[in-house]
This record gives sequence, structure tokens and C-alpha cells, in this order.
Amino acid sequence: MSHQRGATRTPRHQNQRLRAQVAVTQGGTVRFERRLRDGIHDGSITVTFRRWRRTQVVAGGRYRTGMDIVQVLAVDIVDPAQISDSDAQRAGYADAEAVRADLRAPTDVPTFRIALRRLDEPDPRDTLAATDDLTATDIAEIARRLDRLDRASPRGPWTAATLAAIADRPGVRAPDLAESFGLETLIFKRNVRSLKALGLTQSLRVGYRLAPRGEAYLRSRRPD
Repeated sequence: MSHQRGATRTPRHQNQRLRAQVAVTQGGTVRFERRLRDGIHDGSITVTFRRWRRTQVVAGGRYRTGMDIVQVLAVDIVDPAQISDSDAQRAGYADAEAVRADLRAPTDVPTFRIALRRLDEPDPRDTLAATDDLTATDIAEIARRLDRLDRASPRGPWTAATLAAIADRPGVRAPDLAESFGLETLIFKRNVRSLKALGLTQSLRVGYRLAPRGEAYLRSRRPD
């Protein structure tokens, strides 16, 4: 199979491990506001407080902030009145009163203290996206996952058309691509994130492009 210049050839025996790493990293979805993302990235924030009716993260879990991957070290229910100034500063606040003032949701909702750390390692999705040495098993698994996305969509199949549009129009703004499908931009972006999770697309400063893995997959689907 031909290889795109600049793509990374990953030994086939590592592909299964890469897919497993991506699955672990996708353990959940947590919103990280800009202040928190920046603080985690520069190391100034190692604790955050959230009011949740039930915990949305687990100790040991890995989550994306939009800039980095973080690992949750501990999750504990705390009394907001007992939050210390030192913990507040670890969360990026001046003092404990500032934390309490910023807590959302009714006061009867539990307050969770989440300790976390930024992982200084590449995003497994990026490593997976750079591989273009696809086995028959890889191709079948990608096809299966895409079919599942298509079947789950209330608007009908969309994955093949979206991959083709990104291949034909790399670097085009998401709103322009969304308009070509008659979709709201948020819906289109959500669809592309699903493709990125499979290692098929990559985000650019503006728009998207196919990842080497996505290009290899599309090549495999073309008639000889």
C-alpha cells in the first residue's frame, strides 16, 4: 500500500494498542472553561470544584481539555464551607470565598473537589491519525464505526459525504461546509469531532483536512 509523504508508519502490532489508548482517553466529556484550560496548561491549576448531582469524572480517568489531556487523581465530596484558601488558590482563585461565589447549581447539589494533573504526552488521537498503514481489520473496524454513526443519525447517512467534502475542500471554514449540507454549524462540528475521534480528520487553524489515516481509508474504498 502506498504511503503519503510525512505520514507515520506505525507497526501493525501497535494499531490495536493505539485504538485502546484512544478509547481510554475518551472516557467521558467534561466542559473545561477557558480559565481552567489555560491554568491546567501552564500548571497553575491542579484542583477544580464542581456542583454535580452525580459525579461526571472518575479517579484515574483521562479527559481532554481542548488543549491537553488531564488525568483525574481524586474525586471527593466536600463541604463548601470547609474549602481552604490554599485549595482555592490551587483552583485558580484568590481565596475560598471566591470559589464559593462561583459555584453553580442549587446549594443542595453536592460539591465535588477534583484533583487533576496535566499529562505531558501526545494525544493518542493524533498518533492514531498519523498512521496510514491500515490492515484489513483496521478498514473493517473503521467501516463498522462509520456505519454505526450513520445509523444513529436522525438525518440519515452523513459520514461518507462529510469525509469527501473535507477531502475536496481542506481549510474551508466549518460554517461554509455546514451550509453546503444544510446543517447548523454546531451539528456539523459535532459530526466532524466524531470523525476525528476515529483518527480520520484533523483540525486546522481554519477548517479541517483528512488525516493520513482518513486518506488511507478513502483509498481503500475506491475501486481498483
